[in-house]
Amino acid sequence: MGLQNAKASSVKRANILMLGLDSAGKSTLLCKLRYKDDFLTMPTIGFNVDMIEAGKDFTLTVWDVGGQKKMRELWNNFLEDTDGLLYVVDSSDKRRLEESRREFELILKNESIKNVPVVVLANKQDLPGALNAEEITRRFKMKKYCSDRNWYVQPCCAITAEGLPEALQRVCCRYTKQKKKSLPSH
Repeated sequence: MGLQNAKASSVKRANILMLGLDSAGKSTLLCKLRYKDDFLTMPTIGFNVDMIEAGKDFTLTVWDVGGQKKMRELWNNFLEDTDGLLYVVDSSDKRRLEESRREFELILKNESIKNVPVVVLANKQDLPGALNAEEITRRFKMKKYCSDRNWYVQPCCAITAEGLPEALQRVCCRYTKQKKKSLPSH
């Protein structure tokens, strides 16, 4: 029993908040990360939460919060105690890209997530005309708005799971780096 408790306490845990506009693919991404299966998802009214093993001793609690306009007003309520932000962008929807960037910028201005690492998921890379990671980086002004934190733009496709293992790795890596930075030095 003692050994089991010691093992359980060595498991790192992180609260990851997944945000993005409605129809960006957040719920599909969460299902694919958790179950490695295809699911028919419905628009999220409220939020979904799931635990994902991101390595043998790393567990992520991922909060997928709905992206409809009414839900976005509540995003600030989820920011406290967040260890990392996954921001999902439909990189094929150029019509809503500016709206998504504005929402992203608003989130980053919140004091609750100051210095919290960010991974932007440039989703729907399988669709024609999808913007690549470099273009999302430029259009979202990542170097300007994320200069005070660890960040990365990961191209992905929720349907095929392409880029998802890398995205998880990026989240864990950035979280671990951030934790080391915030530890007091002896």
